[in-house]
Amino acid sequence: MAQYSVRMKHTRQQVKMGLGLQFSEAQMRARKGIVILDMWDAETGEILHHDEVDNIITRDAGIAGAAHFKGDLTGGLKMLAVGTGATGNILSPDAPQATQRMLNNEIARKAFSSTTYRTAEGVAVSYRTNIVDFTTTFGEGEAVGALDEMGLLVPASVNPAVTNPIDNGPTDYDATIDVDGLDLMVNYLTFAVVAKPGTAVLAITWRLTF
Repeated sequence: MAQYSVRMKHTRQQVKMGLGLQFSEAQMRARKGIVILDMWDAETGEILHHDEVDNIITRDAGIAGAAHFKGDLTGGLKMLAVGTGATGNILSPDAPQATQRMLNNEIARKAFSSTTYRTAEGVAVSYRTNIVDFTTTFGEGEAVGALDEMGLLVPASVNPAVTNPIDNGPTDYDATIDVDGLDLMVNYLTFAVVAKPGTAVLAITWRLTF
């Protein structure tokens, strides 16, 4: 089995998400960040792709935050999902909307390979801070396809083979749906298509600042 390691560019891998006690639509739309995608050949180490793309904090992040503060949500962020269903041009897809609740065509999801607390300067520490790196690594044979969408999940099941999406939105977002037992997607992004072959490794790191 090929061995691989995750190489992270800490100073630039940042997604900012504020989970305060109040969540307005304007606040959610105003908060954006950056997700770094690094893909390399598993055998040679050759860099196949590097990109920095914007994401958007969804309305459902407000539901996740409210449930967390109330004590109803204990699982927290667990997985990253990738898909091939972004709408629009493959090289310039439609901008993500805060009302997105599921990937349009999810092909894989995976638990984080590592989570790390960091200081404001980006230094990894063992004590709790308000900044956390969430890294997901898709190895050889995983998430193979023309990827163009991605979402950060509070999943209803810790089994990545079990999906429980909220089949609603983005044009008809319904805040009255009971989301208990369903996946909450708190971040969503679209990006120019990235073709991941079966021989490549794709590492994605999100730095969330609360």
